[in-house]
Amino acid sequence: MRIGIYGTGGLGGLIGARLALAGEDVVFIARGEHLRALRAQGLRLEGASGEHVIRPVAATDDPAEAGVCDVVLVTTKTWQVPEAARAMGPMLGPRTVVVPLVNGVEAPDQLAEVLGRERVAGGLARVIALRAGPGVIRHVGMEPACAVGELDHRRTERMERLRAALERAGIRTEIPDDIHAALWAKFLFVVGWGAVGAVTRAPVGVLRALPETRALLAQAMAEIEAVARARRIALPEDITPRTLAALDTLPPEGTASLQRDIAEGRPSELEAWSGAVVRLGAEVGVPTPVHGFIHTALLPAERRARGEIAFPG
Repeated sequence: MRIGIYGTGGLGGLIGARLALAGEDVVFIARGEHLRALRAQGLRLEGASGEHVIRPVAATDDPAEAGVCDVVLVTTKTWQVPEAARAMGPMLGPRTVVVPLVNGVEAPDQLAEVLGRERVAGGLARVIALRAGPGVIRHVGMEPACAVGELDHRRTERMERLRAALERAGIRTEIPDDIHAALWAKFLFVVGWGAVGAVTRAPVGVLRALPETRALLAQAMAEIEAVARARRIALPEDITPRTLAALDTLPPEGTASLQRDIAEGRPSELEAWSGAVVRLGAEVGVPTPVHGFIHTALLPAERRARGEIAFPG
């Protein structure tokens, strides 16, 4: 199976490396110094997955050079998904399926708008990994897991083949009955936590311990749940208390990627997280005051990180 990894950061690098180590034919889309290191030194995987070097590595910044794949896993940042959809045409054959593993719930529709809905499936990943340097991926923690599934809920051979390939790579993978519900359940977890963490700048141990911030977490999650139900997403009845209970199991020093990006002055996924809650809620008439406030409060820092405005501090 030829698998394209479109975006070779922490997530894409880890999943692609594990697939390559399992014998799959993997090609990476990367750029800049990272790409040059992959070509010169191979891909180094370190941390919880052990120490491995994949060499040589098929890596390019040109989708035409990558060639046609059976599966393209999109592992970019959320704001790069539309650009990736427009660029990946040379990687698509008549039977290619494109599976986004990005944060958020909008990527399948963004890809389908460009590529056609029949080419796109849904997916999500759970793992903590980062790019530790050019050509180096560090698996920080959490045994990698994925969920993949057709947008119309059919059980298909292409999803079974992808699941089997990921399982051979040591990535626990399920095909849920409803991939949309799985995507929204993860969205409720990461966005509820990440949004409150970003605006308070406190680690999860503090957020869940203080009654005031724990209540804010519950309100942020409840807004996402309300938007999902208005959009006919079949979430479990106890999704918000269950998700709060899951936060109680995290290391107390834990922070979400949105919080880290905002704090360190990098472009973040704010628009695809709280911004999406506000947009998607407005479409179905569901008020989202918590996420509206958080989105507005963080917007100046986000615009500054993207070079759109400048101010000290």
